[in-house]
Amino acid sequence: MEVHRIAAFTRDGKGGNPAGVVVCEVLPDVERMQLIAAGLGYSETVFAAPSPEGYRVRYFAPQVEVPFCGHATIALGATLARREGSGSFVLQSNAGIVRVEGRFESGNMSATLHSPPTHSEPASAELLEASLKLFSLSNSNLDAQLPTAIIEAGARHLLIPLWDYGQLVGMNYDLQVGADVMRQWDLTTICLVFRASASRFRSRNAFAAGGIYEDPATGAAAAALVAYLQKLGHRESDHIEILQGEEMGVPCLLYAQAPVLAGGSALVYGRARDI
Repeated sequence: MEVHRIAAFTRDGKGGNPAGVVVCEVLPDVERMQLIAAGLGYSETVFAAPSPEGYRVRYFAPQVEVPFCGHATIALGATLARREGSGSFVLQSNAGIVRVEGRFESGNMSATLHSPPTHSEPASAELLEASLKLFSLSNSNLDAQLPTAIIEAGARHLLIPLWDYGQLVGMNYDLQVGADVMRQWDLTTICLVFRASASRFRSRNAFAAGGIYEDPATGAAAAALVAYLQKLGHRESDHIEILQGEEMGVPCLLYAQAPVLAGGSALVYGRARDI
């Protein structure tokens, strides 16, 4: 069993969301994987073992298994590229078959993930009311041009677009109440975003359901966001960059590209480094 500690979606060689990457011949049992993930303490740890298709992968937060995780997939792609050479790797996840292209050149690691199928739908009034209350927000804080929505790309997120960057900076909520809300509506994270321009967004992702107050970078949510913008008809947002983690002192940079076909896989690119 190889255990790697990799920061994904780094910015200028710094920051990045830490992930555990465990490569083994056969996946351990669920209890063992959960224990290892809790011990590493990162927002997610990915476990990977060779399979006929490529690799069987599973993702664990400290307190719960999640179906898919973008930043851990970037970390895995970078790790596999360093072990086996740059190339494309097929991953069989609980969310379906995904692919990651890992690159290792002159000591520099990066990867591009091809997300599971994407989907979005309006958020219910009940969920929106509970979530706004959680963050001490109101309807007047919402960006009228970007409706709140459930967005998915292997994991389920609530998207709350804000018109004022100050509201994003001031994100604050009760961890236990947040966990209750997210579990009640089967959410992996709640994404608060601010649209700085058509192609640049700032984001903060509450991850109470996984026992983490905030995730510094969320690749699955980035894939879901760019697909959501495509569905709304925002063609100028087919390629976006997302700045995340700055408020935590962990600067992260994600690049996302909309699916070729609506509902298809989005692409998310990021650089990585050893921790």
